[in-house]
Amino acid sequence: MQTVGLNIDAKLSSGFFAGGTWFFTVNLLQRRGNDLLVREIETLRHVVWQVRKRHPFTIDAWVVLPEHLHAVLTLPPDDADFSLRWRLIKSGFSRALPKTEHLSVVRQKTGERGIWQRHYWEHLIRDELDYQRHVDYVHVNPLKHGLVKQVSDWPYSTFHRAVAAGIYPADWCGDMTAEAADD
Repeated sequence: MQTVGLNIDAKLSSGFFAGGTWFFTVNLLQRRGNDLLVREIETLRHVVWQVRKRHPFTIDAWVVLPEHLHAVLTLPPDDADFSLRWRLIKSGFSRALPKTEHLSVVRQKTGERGIWQRHYWEHLIRDELDYQRHVDYVHVNPLKHGLVKQVSDWPYSTFHRAVAAGIYPADWCGDMTAEAADD
């Protein structure tokens, strides 16, 4: 399998991680039975596009599931502020939606929306193997959650871009329907 080139040694030796490549998991506050992210996928795409215009980053891999998303992002060489980007993405998406969610007393007092969990998971990519494992994890996630029978069936993923670039075969991870029939 072909991988995208990274200069991991230079990034890790800097200590500051400007230009670093990061894996993220970002969750909605209400996860059970919530399909907001796929229902509002165009809103999310537009907000990400707007943030990237003002604060560039490279999307190495991205998957949007109904109630959470995973991404592998690379920041510009002179920039380490991924938290600004996530704050702008989350707040921009929230502002674009009507205020229909239930708000806790704490969120009411702080003026927060009840859409996103406050925190997210981040992981600095350490080397090529770590990079490939996290990109693979991003792309296989819809299959892992039982949302599709083949990775290629999930429309909200950079997997399709990676297939077009020759990084993955279209049938990567196989067909869960065919595998179930073999059991």
